[in-house]
Amino acid sequence: MARPPDTPFDGSKGAVRRPRRAPPPAGPAPTRTKLHEAALNHLARFSATEAGLVRVLDRRIDRWARRAAAEAPGEEPPSIAAPRAAAREVARALVQSGVVDDAAYAAGRARSLTRAGRSRRAIGAHLSMKGVPQEVAQAALPEPEAELAAALAYARRRRLGPFRKELPEGAEMADVRRKEIGALARAGFPQPVAQQALRMDREEAELAVIGLKRA
Repeated sequence: MARPPDTPFDGSKGAVRRPRRAPPPAGPAPTRTKLHEAALNHLARFSATEAGLVRVLDRRIDRWARRAAAEAPGEEPPSIAAPRAAAREVARALVQSGVVDDAAYAAGRARSLTRAGRSRRAIGAHLSMKGVPQEVAQAALPEPEAELAAALAYARRRRLGPFRKELPEGAEMADVRRKEIGALARAGFPQPVAQQALRMDREEAELAVIGLKRA
């Protein structure tokens, strides 16, 4: 079959290369309506905090501004002040309507991360990174008693302590235990919790992890 005229041809592979599509024009600045639609589309796929949603919308605005500036080189960059203000209005309206709920988001993420073997400290850092206010994040953290089970879930994933198969050849138990405590400490678990987790027998540890997953 003959190639259409002016179609690039990759002779080394014997294949026709499709010309790259031109990026869509920037168009007018994102309006509140457009940003509201974008926010709902994002929330249909992902849960988000108010601050996280604002970041998503800001990135959308920044992409528009870059395209608009590229289409008009030499001119003054487009203003993003009005779209950014609209993004914050959209996020606040969604909070007020209950579509975005920082407390519910924090509680759900905290439960999921605890079951995955994350420490309270690690969960707090994660929620902060996601834009959850400090007081909301603090209220969502699991009870201290749950941290032992989370430490055991972490140990199970890493094959530490009661989940260790066997000592490496030539290794001393004291050295291995010190390294295991270090691993749990780097994951954010307090030393007393780490030591208690590593002292447990296998059956008791398994039951604790199963109970955590079912909670």
